[in-house]
Amino acid sequence: MEHDVNLNVHYTAPEEIWTRIGNVYRSMPYWSGTDAGPGWTGEGIDLWASVEPGGIQIAGTMPDDVWEIWYRELKERLTEALGYEIGEPEDGYDFQYWE
Repeated sequence: MEHDVNLNVHYTAPEEIWTRIGNVYRSMPYWSGTDAGPGWTGEGIDLWASVEPGGIQIAGTMPDDVWEIWYRELKERLTEALGYEIGEPEDGYDFQYWE
């Protein structure tokens, strides 16, 4: 139910990458982002995303059965939009942008 992951998108990525990421975020089910930042809400769902030194962090609550589908779809959409495979650095996914 509680989830906390980091994805291999470095905070030094160019603005064009962040625009693409924002478009993917908005395309995902349960989108509820505001000027305060990206988020997804629904029944039993309260996720947020932030940019951290270790990559994009996505954390919060989502039922596990929904998470499995949603998270897989997010990574697939980001991979397509950014042009390189997106996943968790601790699983061996490399960062593409460094300052």
